Amino acid sequence: MTRLAVPKTYKLFIGGAFPRSESGRTYEVLAANGTFLANAAKASRKDARDAVVAARKAVVGWSGATAYNRGQVLYRVAELLEGRRAQFVEEVRASEGLSAKDAAAQVDDAIDTWVWYAGWADKYAQVAGNANPVAGPFFNISVPEPTGVVAAIAPQGGSSLLGLVAVMAPALVSGNAVVVVADEAHPLSAISLTEVLATSDVPGGVVNVLTGSAVEIAPWLASHSDVNALDLTGAEELDWVDLQIAAAETLKRVLPPTGGAIETRSLERITAFTETKTVWHTKSMR
Repeated sequence: MTRLAVPKTYKLFIGGAFPRSESGRTYEVLAANGTFLANAAKASRKDARDAVVAARKAVVGWSGATAYNRGQVLYRVAELLEGRRAQFVEEVRASEGLSAKDAAAQVDDAIDTWVWYAGWADKYAQVAGNANPVAGPFFNISVPEPTGVVAAIAPQGGSSLLGLVAVMAPALVSGNAVVVVADEAHPLSAISLTEVLATSDVPGGVVNVLTGSAVEIAPWLASHSDVNALDLTGAEELDWVDLQIAAAETLKRVLPPTGGAIETRSLERITAFTETKTVWHTKSMR
């Protein structure tokens, strides 16, 4: 007997749950050869606002966790990705038209990137912070703290899993919560990653992933007053100057497109979404 295929409709990932788009819209996700792969939710302005609300609620608990604990959680994501490696390799291969070898290399690089950032969680503050020399009987110490809610546009049109991890993981290291717009044409590995996050130790709302049109969603995130920073790494093909202008109106930190290959593992990507707090403390006069 011939079986009927069961096409999957992928949903959004907001607040640790998998809602449909409030607009009810979906779009077809096609393989590199033009064949149908799945349906994906097409996020709306309301979905973007819901994701920001979820991130804002989650950022207090996540930023309040110890750096060691955040590192453990990020490493757990890498462990779960490793366990589902074959699935991710197949999704990347089919959607991007890569060879099995190249797809496997991208997935392995994504897993290793999670591990790399997990290792920095309890170390970056020693590099980014410092004790400042001052005149007088005082200690003066500068320490990095998370910015808050970071909205990011993942790279569009290729390296869908690695590009997503490259904008997501470094923002999480310091305690930020993120809202990420996935690669519109290749969203399957992004949604599969959210299934990993949902079964890991990442608290609900710390990571929120929207699928659909980055052109449509990005302006709402750039102008949202409760978003503290904007990562435009994947906005090279968008009108990112206008996005910067919108972000400036609410005093957001902005990381502009690189204009070339993305540096997936970088201390600068961590510190781009931190604020420096300087503390004065009186020395004992004994």
